[in-house]
Amino acid sequence: MRFRLVTALAVTAALLAAGCGGDRSGAGGGTGGGTRLSIATGNTTGVYYVLGGGLAELIDKHLPGHRATAEATGASVENIQRVVRGQSDIAFTLADTAADAVKGTGAFTAPQPIRALARLYGNYTHVIARTDAGITSVAALRGKRVSTGSPNSGTEVIALRMLAAAGLDPGKDVERQALSLPETVQGLKDGTLDALVWSGGLPTSGITDLVTSMGDEVTFVPLNDVLPAMRAAHGPVYAEGVIPKAAYGTPSDVPTIVVPNLLVVNAGMDAKLAEDLTRLVFDHKADLEKVHASARDITLADAPETDPVPLHEGARKFYG
Repeated sequence: MRFRLVTALAVTAALLAAGCGGDRSGAGGGTGGGTRLSIATGNTTGVYYVLGGGLAELIDKHLPGHRATAEATGASVENIQRVVRGQSDIAFTLADTAADAVKGTGAFTAPQPIRALARLYGNYTHVIARTDAGITSVAALRGKRVSTGSPNSGTEVIALRMLAAAGLDPGKDVERQALSLPETVQGLKDGTLDALVWSGGLPTSGITDLVTSMGDEVTFVPLNDVLPAMRAAHGPVYAEGVIPKAAYGTPSDVPTIVVPNLLVVNAGMDAKLAEDLTRLVFDHKADLEKVHASARDITLADAPETDPVPLHEGARKFYG
């Protein structure tokens, strides 16, 4: 598979000057009552981190009395845990992980007190293999060295479910490694990994780096064959989609599985702050779109559709 060069790496560098990263200090905790808000994002080369930096900048500019920091994390499961513990105030998460959280299933042993501010854009599941590994389906990952994403990430949740849907035991049938996206990309480049699973917005800069560097040495694996089993086991949160060829310069669109993202907070967050944060996203959505193209898919019509995760009362007031 041969790829054209693409140039989407400058976005992340630009955001490093816009409030990304750093340690949390003086945060408001789960109630969001302090002057510094912590935003739990994801891997540094993923879209959560980039958009989290953009949101932090909007808070700094347009929410008087508050400052914000976007923190790199393992993503969805960890992010929800951080919000529940009061270590972070706002979190990006995949909708399937958030649904598990409110039900007390999957990675969560009891229902978690989270509320949604908005449904955001969709995450696209990427399965990419070294071409010389001969992997053309998820089932063909049997016996291969596979990165299933950071521990306690939404990518890991999807990867394990997808392997099971293909009839594989994630603990026995693959040589599974739980690595961050930067570590994963390096592993494919070095030849210490055969394949990766990644769930993210389009384009993800870490994936752009991989395909730009390796060209036809890597191949995107289609996922349409495992989607029916995923939906049968876990419901319609898993939807059919494609990674368009324009995203990474692939010869054709790649069938994939799409999952919505949510912006969530602790149920105890002050209602006025929750309302203000929700309004901020839509009043300044054009600024977020400049940060990353995925923000174009955030719509006011879809934003309140967060079921089974309840909307925060402040967000509900905003949507009217």
